[in-house]
Amino acid sequence: MKEFKGTKKKIFDTALLLFAEQGYKATTMRQIAKSVGIQQSAIYNHFKNKEDILESAIERLSSSHLINIFEDKEPKELYKKGRLLLKNIANMFKLISYDTKTDLLFRFMMQELFNNEKLRYFYNEEFYQKNVKKLSAIFFMMMQEEMIMHTDPLLLANEFFSPLFFYQLQIVRLKADKKSTSAAATLFEKHVEFFWDRIKIDKNEQLNLF
Repeated sequence: MKEFKGTKKKIFDTALLLFAEQGYKATTMRQIAKSVGIQQSAIYNHFKNKEDILESAIERLSSSHLINIFEDKEPKELYKKGRLLLKNIANMFKLISYDTKTDLLFRFMMQELFNNEKLRYFYNEEFYQKNVKKLSAIFFMMMQEEMIMHTDPLLLANEFFSPLFFYQLQIVRLKADKKSTSAAATLFEKHVEFFWDRIKIDKNEQLNLF
């Protein structure tokens, strides 16, 4: 996706910040213009209206790491990585929490999720369904290769993702309150170790049973 430049970028970045802080409906074009330092009429040289800015924000969500966790790689390319794959996913969630631009997109998404039907559909289909189903397929392949215990792969995918999303939300909240995020930041790695230790199949241990 082509990045905005110059005044258009300033308008978009300012609007996104205001959307994330006070919500889409509460933000006016007058506020955006004032924050950018331009006349309100100048915004319309770059965006048709506020809805056009909202559409641009949703488009950027679609290309962000918030959504493209697996970077379009197929499960058969990923499942052999085992614990390393889960660690990489957790690290991505952690890095996203500290990346200013992606953080704003995340806050915007959380702010507007229950106010915008299109955003709810996008979140469910592009973030939740696509990523959970892909991780479910990866877990299924791990089960077939006796890397992890046999159980419901879809449930396992949900169990893995849910804490990461919660930790990310915690860091965003702590940053908003200007509080330390150090303790919350360690939870991503701890979750991976805790989770993997409980689903992995220790083949050496299995051999010792015979």
